[in-house]
Amino acid sequence: MSTAATRPATATAPPASADVVRQVVVVVGAVLAIVLAAVGSGAFGGTSVSGASGGALSADATPIAPATTAFSIWSVIYAGLVAYAVYQALPGQRAVDRHRRLGYWVAASMLLNAAWLFAAVQLGQVWLSVVVIVALLAVLVRIFLLVVRTPTRSWVDAVVTDGTMGLYLGWVSVATAANVAAALVESGFDGFGLPSGLWSTIVLAVAGLSGVAVAVVGRGRIAPMLSLVWGLAWVAVGRFSGQPLDTAAGVTALVAAAVVLVVVVVLRVRAERSGSALAPGEPTRAS
Repeated sequence: MSTAATRPATATAPPASADVVRQVVVVVGAVLAIVLAAVGSGAFGGTSVSGASGGALSADATPIAPATTAFSIWSVIYAGLVAYAVYQALPGQRAVDRHRRLGYWVAASMLLNAAWLFAAVQLGQVWLSVVVIVALLAVLVRIFLLVVRTPTRSWVDAVVTDGTMGLYLGWVSVATAANVAAALVESGFDGFGLPSGLWSTIVLAVAGLSGVAVAVVGRGRIAPMLSLVWGLAWVAVGRFSGQPLDTAAGVTALVAAAVVLVVVVVLRVRAERSGSALAPGEPTRAS
């Protein structure tokens, strides 16, 4: 990676009061995201995400919906967000350039996550939840680009920052496709008379292509691939063993997952052979 395309994650100016404010905002955003996630999951009673909007967002609502087990990845993502909030709040990270660039974007993603739960669960508005999750996806793309352009020199930062944000982006990419499909089904969209299997194939193919794009831009980063492949694999499980049964969607999901996986492996092998593989202390590109 050329030095013109990236900037080292080093302190560029002494810590300022604005840095403290940013750190606090990220921590508050993480707490809010966790609390509302617990509420949205039904941990405190009330309607859960799967039961909201008449079950429009449940695992069996559309051929694009992943099986229920897939959503357990949120526990890993939330743990990563909390870890990032704590890490970036450390005094030694206060003036680090990449946290200055990432902080408010990460906080925005947390607030949009909370807003999605409010729209989907509390308001029961599926189309509003689509607007929110598309905005969340756009923010995560911005975060990913910033992560790519400001590589770290720390293994801890690589795992906490790059790993968390990569998993977050990969999973939300799959969730966005599922959310849009749920909104269309709830609205009575009949696919212009075309078979549902064809629409499922198209949507899942687009999700796979988005994973390929992320892999190319990120030069074979592993974290986004892991969560995206995880989501697609569980879409396949849902279509082969749950309702609605849809063999075409299941096969497409598996093919899309395999393509993303192969592209990431190829990109990383090429990097190794070209001599652009990571040197010790430059773990970010592997995240």
